[in-house]
Amino acid sequence: MENREVRVRFAPSPTGALHIGGVRTALYNYLFARHHGGKFLLRIEDTDSHRFVPGAEQYIFDSLKWCGISVDEGIEEGGPHAPYRQSERKEIYFKYAKQLVDSGNAYYAFDSAEDLEKARKDAESRKEIFAYGPATRMSLCNSLALSQEETAKRLQEKGWTIRFKMPENEDVEMDDIIRGHIKVNTSTLDDKVLYKSADELPTYHLANIVDDHLMEISHVIRGEEWIPSLPLHYLLYRAFGWSDTQPQFAHLPLLLKPQGQGKLSKRDGDKFGFPVFPLQWNSPDGEVAMGYREEGYFPEAFVNMLALLGWNPGGEQEIFSMDELISLFSLEKVSKAGARFSFEKAKWFNTQYLRTKSDEFLGEILKKMLSEKKGIEVTLERAAKAVSLIKERATFPSDLLPLTIYLFEAPTEYDAKSVSKSWKAEDVENLKRLADFFAAAPSFGKEQNSAATHEWLTENNLSMGRVMNALRIAILGAAQGPDIFAICEFLGKEETLSRIARAIDTIPAN
Repeated sequence: MENREVRVRFAPSPTGALHIGGVRTALYNYLFARHHGGKFLLRIEDTDSHRFVPGAEQYIFDSLKWCGISVDEGIEEGGPHAPYRQSERKEIYFKYAKQLVDSGNAYYAFDSAEDLEKARKDAESRKEIFAYGPATRMSLCNSLALSQEETAKRLQEKGWTIRFKMPENEDVEMDDIIRGHIKVNTSTLDDKVLYKSADELPTYHLANIVDDHLMEISHVIRGEEWIPSLPLHYLLYRAFGWSDTQPQFAHLPLLLKPQGQGKLSKRDGDKFGFPVFPLQWNSPDGEVAMGYREEGYFPEAFVNMLALLGWNPGGEQEIFSMDELISLFSLEKVSKAGARFSFEKAKWFNTQYLRTKSDEFLGEILKKMLSEKKGIEVTLERAAKAVSLIKERATFPSDLLPLTIYLFEAPTEYDAKSVSKSWKAEDVENLKRLADFFAAAPSFGKEQNSAATHEWLTENNLSMGRVMNALRIAILGAAQGPDIFAICEFLGKEETLSRIARAIDTIPAN
């Protein structure tokens, strides 16, 4: 095992939108593979035809691409173990299911749904819980209890299954990279269905074991909800004679609700107004669910946030590039405990990443929004300059327009609270004096104008706060915002004086 090539797989089912918990599983598999110079496979497990949702498979492909998680072997990429869609591998599985029957590790079961329901009700009447296993299998309709002749006859009909023959009262010893040693007695386990003749498809348990073996998977990294299946999977590897090459297992902690109790769900997102899917999901029945991409998140911010939900490399650093995540990632530093999701933290990550974007990159976005939403045409240089004034205040690209619109449109309304506090008759008179000072100023650059104005205010014994608040109301419409001298420089002397004059004429002094 030590010298084995690292090969991991992400194996989702196309049953709907990919939850961010699933994306995190894919991410951890990807980081682990890249850290060890191995391969990352994408396998679609679509053997449950009743739960298949059109569009879900493409959604998985698009989500991983948006996140920057590149696939080495898969449906689109191909590879030496194709096909990578389980429904296209259906001919493979029966051979392995029959091998288990022939070796005495599985058997044919012919019980109808009605038979099983009756067995459950009989158990309930005795205040017991029904389980198809060592204690009950010989009283049910299967090849262990029937004659060879009867079994052969029933196999000619559809509707039978193949069940694993769970060993009786045996301790299964298992190891998990994250959780350590696990021991489970088979008395708590039942005989799981491995293959269904009705649709000629395997169940998850058989298909994933066979495929992981054939695809030479070295490590299975998946969610903790699969821990109860681990004993069966260990026993299946043993039954096939594959114990020496079975993968190592690592079960990831749950993503928890913001309150910390229970698994994060779409219902939580709907309730608190945040996405739980990477991309917007348009379901076949017309339902639309929010996506991080459409809400304005950068993929790097989303990935960074997700990586730290359950894994911590140590230290105070929180911002990591994909290359840094790959370099630092190890399963030993993944927590056993569930990771509480924080939407505020998700927004914080996006804010940090937005600040690293160039003014030109964000300027292109602003330029387009100004044109499409306001009919205002500006140069990229001017849009980039506007962005530079407010970038520290933005969280999403969609914030750029509302945070800068006053730079391109003079205010037509003025904040009532600001006016009530900072638009007294004395303030208006001092603003008129400031306008005269600006008009005579030889330079209107930010630094020179700021220094000269501060000197003028001191000489005239005027309150910096009150005069600047009145100026902000006139220029911006409210007594808040970025550096006022940077704004005046952006607007230019003529527009600055025009806005002051309009405010003085429009707003009654109080």
